[in-house]
Amino acid sequence: MSVGTRGLTASARAELWQRWKSGQSLSDIGRALRKPPNSVYGYLRIRGGIPPIPRCRGPKALRLTEREEISRGLSTGASVRSIAKRLARPPSTVSREVVRNGGRVRYRAAEADERSWEQARRPKICKLAQLQRLQSVVAQRLQADWSPEQITGWLRTNFTDDPRMNISHETIYRSLFVQARGVLKRELLAHLRLRRKMRHSKNATKEAGGRIAGGISIRERPAEVEDRAVPGHWEGDLLCGARNSHIATLVERHSRFTLLVKVKSKDTETVVAAVIKQVNKLPLELRRSLTWDRGTEMAQHREFSIATDVKVYFCDPHSPWQRGTNENTNGLLRQYFPDGTDLALYSQAALNTVARRLNSRPRKTLGFNTPAATLRAALH
Repeated sequence: MSVGTRGLTASARAELWQRWKSGQSLSDIGRALRKPPNSVYGYLRIRGGIPPIPRCRGPKALRLTEREEISRGLSTGASVRSIAKRLARPPSTVSREVVRNGGRVRYRAAEADERSWEQARRPKICKLAQLQRLQSVVAQRLQADWSPEQITGWLRTNFTDDPRMNISHETIYRSLFVQARGVLKRELLAHLRLRRKMRHSKNATKEAGGRIAGGISIRERPAEVEDRAVPGHWEGDLLCGARNSHIATLVERHSRFTLLVKVKSKDTETVVAAVIKQVNKLPLELRRSLTWDRGTEMAQHREFSIATDVKVYFCDPHSPWQRGTNENTNGLLRQYFPDGTDLALYSQAALNTVARRLNSRPRKTLGFNTPAATLRAALH
């Protein structure tokens, strides 16, 4: 599918909205449309994340096939009345159509149809824009932290005799999210409970806010993981780069031995499959547990545990210190991957080279032994 160099084609826009409604991330949509994720976000943000209502022709409007019949009739010298009779249309309809589009000599069906489609754009004026009193009441209630649904219900109860003061909560949301309407100020978004800046797909929020279905809390992790005495317990996370690129980082708690895993995107299917492949290369005695952040890239943790026989534990929300070994290692990795680096440019072989260099550096916490030597000693 082609995308215009200065924007999105009609088919690309339709695909963008379909992917957004299905819950795909900005990076996934951008990859499919060959557009940067920030461009996708900008397009969605202008429209408040709300798909436009599909346009359709009125039941009485001339169709392209009818315009082609008019064009053929004019080219053969047929009268307007005879053309109208063939189309079962009033002669005045055909006459106005011909006059509007260049007359008998210059009339072209395709051009006339396109012009008619463009001229049919008549944006409906929002009810809040028409009624200043209603707009003022809604804005005041939003400033008092009322939800749009509460405002709608209150208006319906207190203005039973004035239908002009009734409005749906969806209209209020649209007026907030779609700022092009110019009705409600953007500052009022801060008074919404979730404080979103645009509409999100319900499919994208099933595990929002760090909720992982069936996830085992770090508080249930065995004591042997905490004291680092036994090798084979890992901490994992994603290291982020430019253009929504990522690599998975795995750090063994006993030795600080690090594995870097190339991932093409941060969706859970891709990340879990890549980490499974890497972990299954380890000897069995190094496959005991994995502690991960609350990121939904590990939402398919059950599939990971089945494939590797490694239990997954999840940190508490907003508690990166609970996997401090991984956090510290990610800081060291910034020496090789500074902020702004496009991590997608690195092959797995290149990542392995960086991991070897890091594992060959002495660490103060290991008595200035290297992670590689410490792990070898633990295994033998």
